[in-house]
Amino acid sequence: MVTRTPPRLLELAAKSLLKDEDLAIAALEYLPTELFPLLFMEALDGRRDKTLKAMVRAWPFARLPLGGLTQMPHQKALQAVLDGLDCLLARKVRPRRWKLRVLDLRNASRNFWSMWSGARVHECPLTGPVAEDSLRMKGPSGPLTVFVDLCLRDRTLDECLANLIRWARRRRSLHLCCKKVTIFGMPIQNIKGVLNRVQLGCVLEVEVHFTWQLSTLGKFAPYLGRMSNVRRLVLSHIHKPSSSSEEKHIGRFTSQLLRLRHLRKLRMESPAFLEGCLGQMLRCLKSPLEALSITNCQLTESDLACLSQCPSISQLKELDLSGLSLACFSPKPLQVLLERVAATIQDLVLEYCGLSDTHLEAILPALSRCHQLQTFSVRGNHLSMALMERLLRRTAGLSRLSLELYPAPLESYSSQGIIHPGRFAQAQAELLALTTVLQMVPETSVPGLCAEKGLCCSRQGPGSGRGCLHCRLAGELWASPCLRVGSSP
Repeated sequence: MVTRTPPRLLELAAKSLLKDEDLAIAALEYLPTELFPLLFMEALDGRRDKTLKAMVRAWPFARLPLGGLTQMPHQKALQAVLDGLDCLLARKVRPRRWKLRVLDLRNASRNFWSMWSGARVHECPLTGPVAEDSLRMKGPSGPLTVFVDLCLRDRTLDECLANLIRWARRRRSLHLCCKKVTIFGMPIQNIKGVLNRVQLGCVLEVEVHFTWQLSTLGKFAPYLGRMSNVRRLVLSHIHKPSSSSEEKHIGRFTSQLLRLRHLRKLRMESPAFLEGCLGQMLRCLKSPLEALSITNCQLTESDLACLSQCPSISQLKELDLSGLSLACFSPKPLQVLLERVAATIQDLVLEYCGLSDTHLEAILPALSRCHQLQTFSVRGNHLSMALMERLLRRTAGLSRLSLELYPAPLESYSSQGIIHPGRFAQAQAELLALTTVLQMVPETSVPGLCAEKGLCCSRQGPGSGRGCLHCRLAGELWASPCLRVGSSP
């Protein structure tokens, strides 16, 4: 039998008030503040656009986080809200209760609605909390701001978003602020058309999750350069042409990085054009990075040496070089790189890089000085049992380290190059015994059997009922068994 929680009195009051829309609108001037969020939600669900328009004019909070209710409201509801803003913008004398300064259409500020109060109205994951004192100081006389995220996934812009941009451009007293641009599949000409209609100086995050030719990146680069406040840049799958224009397109992109003086996080997935050109790009970075990810591409040994000497990595907290083929490289650049970031690095991921014992031996001294390290992963590499034991001993003194991911030792493989279950189980038991001696894991930790991917090492205590950590970590499936040491997530 399903039991339902009875509605609160405030909910009943909101539903009752909306039975007579004209009466509800007339009562807004005297309505208790705590009833506004509930009444607004009821009006939005019931498509009471006339009430929505009136509520915007009387909204008693500094921020209206509409995006926390619905990712993008239906066209009529959005138009009702914009009409309400128009009424406010047109008035010379503002309503007595009017405090609205921000319309937030991003998928944020859900706590405001769940709490049905204005206690956390100023919280926003992308921009940080806004001080209430500063809002009171500026008062309602400041310009209205509309926050929106751009998600470009179809050939043309979403109708609601297109109408919003057109509406905002016709109102000089309003500021349309886009903090995040995400591109999935829109043609570059259409992307340029959209970006020409927004204020690019507001953008803090840019993500491109679509396969581009290098020439397309070159066409996008001037717009990226105008996003001078960008803090996070993600680029995925940039193909390198076999034409003579390659150098020109790379130059267009790297030259715009000179203008991104607030860039803190740079992630590049499969950037085929970087081979032999990484130094050129790194020289254009003018701010210290907190996170750097360059994955699944070919680099030269000279590229890695340039990275190890780059001034912008001096404060690096996250480094991911997974999928780079480093097998034929000298260990020296990797050693120098880790020495440069040892004081600040928190997450170090070197997965499927073709690393051998020689490479890991070279970085062991620097690794033992990474006292801020929290996550360390070298799974997918070719390491011996003896080297892994030395790794565990070296990392035992890192008090913040909570998760280590290692590959199955070379001794676990048969002559055919496949995992031998008996050998892997023996290696697993020996390494677990060592971690217990080093007091890295509780004595109750037990090896587990992964139904999906074979044997694994999990920190699962008896009776926890939480399943194999090998399978649970971030929902990932691993192509080969690995040994895991660390705290439960």
